[in-house]
Amino acid sequence: MKSSVFIEFYFWMLVACSLVFPVLIYFALLFKRAISRAAILVLGMTLVAISGVDVFLLQSLQTMSKLSPSLLDDVVFNSEVTIGFYLLPALFAGVGIDVISHVLIRHLDKAQKTFHREHPHEMG
Repeated sequence: MKSSVFIEFYFWMLVACSLVFPVLIYFALLFKRAISRAAILVLGMTLVAISGVDVFLLQSLQTMSKLSPSLLDDVVFNSEVTIGFYLLPALFAGVGIDVISHVLIRHLDKAQKTFHREHPHEMG
């Protein structure tokens, strides 16, 4: 058994999934001058997936910290501080769902305009 969860692979995956990957995705979405709907959809789904991975990693680290002899692990992963760590995955999931819904709404608007153009006499 390792003496601290801060040296575990899961901890470093949590850091990458909570900080590195989302920042890269946000920069890709913000600074790209032209981007396809498919790419936006994939990036939105990736944010939702990252939030799921974050929750899994947080729960795994919480379980691992109970078994480690380090008191710092308990302070970070088995206290009220832990609730704050769940805000990032909630944010990523919310932004990801918003991005996905934006793409879907735009697609449906375009499909509806095409329908009305092709069937001008039909209502609905």
